[in-house]
Amino acid sequence: MEDSQDYSQPNGPDDDNEVVAEHAAFVHGEPPQDTEGTPKVDSEVEVLHEKVTKQIIKEGHGQKPAKFSTCFLHYRAWAESTMHKFEDTWNEQRPIELILGKEKTEMAGLGIGVSNMKAGERALLHVGWELGYGKEGSFSFPNVPPMADLLYEVELIGFDEANEGKARSDMTVEERIGVADKRKMEGNSYFKDEKLEEAMQQYEMAIAYMGDDFMFQLFGKYRDMALSVKNPCHLNMAACLMKLKRYEEAIGQCSIVLSEDENNVKALFRRGKARAELGQTDAAREDFQKAKKYAPEDKAIVKELRSLAEHDRAVYLKQKEIYKGIFGPRPEPKPQRLTWLILIWKWLISLFSGLFKRRKAD
Repeated sequence: MEDSQDYSQPNGPDDDNEVVAEHAAFVHGEPPQDTEGTPKVDSEVEVLHEKVTKQIIKEGHGQKPAKFSTCFLHYRAWAESTMHKFEDTWNEQRPIELILGKEKTEMAGLGIGVSNMKAGERALLHVGWELGYGKEGSFSFPNVPPMADLLYEVELIGFDEANEGKARSDMTVEERIGVADKRKMEGNSYFKDEKLEEAMQQYEMAIAYMGDDFMFQLFGKYRDMALSVKNPCHLNMAACLMKLKRYEEAIGQCSIVLSEDENNVKALFRRGKARAELGQTDAAREDFQKAKKYAPEDKAIVKELRSLAEHDRAVYLKQKEIYKGIFGPRPEPKPQRLTWLILIWKWLISLFSGLFKRRKAD
């Protein structure tokens, strides 16, 4: 390892390989507040279909996805008649995949809504029962009764038109890793240009191709290949989030890497930096000390540990001054009064002197 590795930066792209990025759109946004009811929306109602309407909660940008685009989205869903929420993909912290034109029957209305959204857009959709779970309702979701109209709060995180309707599940391992690696390299290029949001779009698109269900099936060299792409994406996401002062999210990205590789120095260093920014000095010190164990000569790690020590001393001195101001200066001890001791001492001398003279006279 070099004397000082800059762990605040993402893994750099391989400059020897030219990457032609396929057309894609992806937006990384903060999740909406989790509420029991549907969001309150005042925007104009847009009729997309006889049975589907849309109200925009947050504007998106760019083009709308074409047929057979692979879309990645989050949504919450309610049965309108009972207002029972029956699904919430934000809780799983992984976007779902929807290929327009190939969605399941019960998602036909959702597909119409998504096809009329832009990347990054969040909207409230109203879907008639005919394009939802139909006359019978849902067996999987008992909260969805027969002939139930549905409400969806949807965020179109991004879409990819490059694979022509080929689902992730239909790709070979090599294809999925290859697509993810291209996204990672494109993200690195955006990062170098200080385009942090665009970089995060590419990193999260790469991660979406390597979900938990996919990683669970991999062993040996294929798992190593996948992690060599997936982990740098999480670390680079953390670097972007730290620049945007979104430290809690940065900690989460680093922790994902550490769950796979508990001794990853970059993950320990970046998580320590984020924790220090949040004032979690004990946890930050623990991360830095563990990172130092595996990179003892690294100047960046030593510098952070020294900074924490200086911070602790400054806090101690400040607290000392505060307490001094509250309780005042410590009183000086008063000199003891020895008058009575002197009197006793004189009396004893006189007594022994008298006894001595009397004994001498005898």
